[in-house]
Amino acid sequence: MIESGAFTEPGWELYRTFLAVAREGSLSGAARALGLTQPTAGRHVDALEQALGLSLFIRTQQGLSPTEAALSLRPFAESLEATSAALLRAASSQGEGVRGTVRITASEVVAVEVLPPILADLHAAYPELTIELVPSNRLEDLLRREADIAVRMQPPTQGVLVARQLGGIELGAFAHRCYLERRGVPATLGDLAGHTLIGYDKENAFLRGVRAQLPWIQRNRFALRTDSDLAAIAALRAGFGIGFCQVGLAQRNPDLVRLFVDEVSITLDTWLAMHEDLRDSPRCRAVFDALAVGLQRYINGN
Repeated sequence: MIESGAFTEPGWELYRTFLAVAREGSLSGAARALGLTQPTAGRHVDALEQALGLSLFIRTQQGLSPTEAALSLRPFAESLEATSAALLRAASSQGEGVRGTVRITASEVVAVEVLPPILADLHAAYPELTIELVPSNRLEDLLRREADIAVRMQPPTQGVLVARQLGGIELGAFAHRCYLERRGVPATLGDLAGHTLIGYDKENAFLRGVRAQLPWIQRNRFALRTDSDLAAIAALRAGFGIGFCQVGLAQRNPDLVRLFVDEVSITLDTWLAMHEDLRDSPRCRAVFDALAVGLQRYINGN
């Protein structure tokens, strides 16, 4: 810990252990996650509580429960964690050429279904590059350096980001050929009342916008409800029913048949963004450019 007048400033390792305990709910879980012994994790928590003059956890039958003080401190500790990780990524890139670590975040579907071949070509071109890929539908905060580069389905709102609009990814309604052979092909949107539908569980702002465009999309009509786009696509491929899929992905599977081409078409505005401080970083510039080219090819159907 660092002495600052009469106050002893806690070291980062104490905050790291605090975060691990908050996430794992126990000292033993935190110790496993960090590669520490349980007594060491306990000493870290005790030292942080003493330095801050706060009680951070309460023992319960389920484990350690964070106090109100801990909940208020957690976002700042997470910010420290993100900054520390960004520092290590920057340090790993020092030297000539494109090397080091770049952290990318993208939606589950894009991360799993679209990016892997792009990243494979990228790594073949720059073998000293390490990629950290975060499949998440949550908008990781680039300003807090939770990621270096983000693929987003909406325009970034922070002004200190380098952003490039890549185009629109089209969503359509699809069903597997085996489902249509079993249940028949719906001729009109009204015929969907007699079909098995795949859809969302919890509504969000994007889905409210979709419902405004396609009012027949209602949660109570779905035979399978999931907020995982990957699970929905897997069910679609398995012939469970009718659901939504990116047109580019569906075109890779000849057994997926598009329905209502004129009536059901949703465009996902696709952006690539990174913090402006990284624009001169060789590693980030190379990854940003490769993602832009690869994603635009995907959007254009190439």
